[in-house]
Amino acid sequence: MKLATLRDGSRDGRLLVVRKDGVAATIAPDAWPTLQSALDHWDDAEHALRAVAAELESGAIDGAPIDPHRLGPPLPRAYEWVDGSAFLNHVILVRKARGAVPPPTLETDPLIYQGGSSDLLGPRDAIELHDPAWGLDYESEVCVVLGDVPIGTKAADAGNYVRLVMLANDCTLRNLVPDELAKSFGFFQSKPATAFSPFAVTPDELGDAWRDGRAYVRVRSTYNGTVIGDCDAGPEMHFSFHELIQHIAKTRRFCAGTILGSGTVSNAERARGVSCLAERRMIEIIENGKPTTPFMAVGDRIEIEAFDAAGVSPFGRIDQRVVTPGSAS
Repeated sequence: MKLATLRDGSRDGRLLVVRKDGVAATIAPDAWPTLQSALDHWDDAEHALRAVAAELESGAIDGAPIDPHRLGPPLPRAYEWVDGSAFLNHVILVRKARGAVPPPTLETDPLIYQGGSSDLLGPRDAIELHDPAWGLDYESEVCVVLGDVPIGTKAADAGNYVRLVMLANDCTLRNLVPDELAKSFGFFQSKPATAFSPFAVTPDELGDAWRDGRAYVRVRSTYNGTVIGDCDAGPEMHFSFHELIQHIAKTRRFCAGTILGSGTVSNAERARGVSCLAERRMIEIIENGKPTTPFMAVGDRIEIEAFDAAGVSPFGRIDQRVVTPGSAS
C-alpha cells in the first residue's frame, strides 16, 4: 500500500491512497483524514485503507492525477524524528573529514541523534540557504514510520512496529557541526529541516526488497543533473532498522508517528558514488590532498530516488532546489 499527504491548507493535510504506479490517488475515507490519525488506529485503518487501495488498483475507483507539487511530506509534522548512522563507511569518511575518529563502539552500538520534527519539508520544497558559510550538504537516506513501540522492544520483535518506509533528505550544515559536537551535547543548529519522499509505503509493497529490517534498493542522488551516487541501501546497512529500534527503545517507548532514519546511505565501493557531499570531499582529500567540491549554493538542485531490482521507484522522487531566504515557493 502506498500513501501520501495532499496539502489542503491545514497543518496535517489530507491523507491520500496512491495507486501503485504513483500517478493517481484518491482521498482516504473520512475516518482517517490524516496519516497520523491512521497511525493512531492502525489496526482498523490499515484494513480500510488497503480496501481502498485494492479498489483503486482494480479501477473500481477512478483516481485523480497526482500533482507532486501539491504533496507535503507523508507526515507534515511528526511526534519524533530520530536518525541513526547505520552505514559505517559514512561514519568513517565524514569523521575523518573533520579530523575526528569513530568511537570504539562503532560496530556494536548505533549512533543516534534526535532531530526537529515540527518543521518537515515536502518532496518539492526548496531548501533555504541562510548563510553559505554554514556549509549546506544533502544526505540521502531511507527511513521508517513507526507504530507504538514498547519500552524494551527487542530486534526480533521490532518488525511488528514498522508501519511505513520512505526516503529522506536529511540536510546538514557541515561547518556548524564541529563546534556543536565540541560541546559534547550533540547536533542542533547544524541540522535544519528534513525533506521526505512523496510516498510512504507499507513494507510488503517492497516485496523481496524488504527483508531483515533493511530496504534492498538503490538510492540514487542526482546533483545538478549528474548522478553522483547510486548506492545500495541493503547490504552495507550495518545496523538494521530492527536493531535501531531495539537501541532507541532501551529506556523509553515511542508513539505512533515517530520517524526513524537509517543515516546517509553509503557504500565502500567508490564506483557507487556518494549520498552526500561530505563523503566526496573526504575522498578528494584522500586522493588529492584537498577537497575541490564546494558545499551547496543557491541555484543547486538535488534529486533523490530509490529503485528496486526491477527498476521500480516505490517512494517517488525528492527534488529540491537551494534558494535564498524568503524566496521558497
